[in-house]
Amino acid sequence: MTAAMTTIDHDTIRNWIEARKGQPARVKGATEDGGGLLRVDFGKPEDTLEKISWDEFFKIFDEENLAFLHQDMTDDGQPSRFCKFIHRH
Repeated sequence: MTAAMTTIDHDTIRNWIEARKGQPARVKGATEDGGGLLRVDFGKPEDTLEKISWDEFFKIFDEENLAFLHQDMTDDGQPSRFCKFIHRH
């Protein structure tokens, strides 16, 4: 597996997600004051996710003090969709 990188830069995160046809989402029923449980929706049917705006996504991201861990390419040179949200150190 190629190296994963961490960022908190909104433009980098948005560009990475959109380049992979993803959209900002959170777990259905999650509230802003409950952390929002951020996810990336890559278009696979998931009944547990609801799409949210980029503004709402980054509001939750910053309020929860999160960072975006992601991988750009797979070992075979294909764009990777590996990502997760972690707490900033």
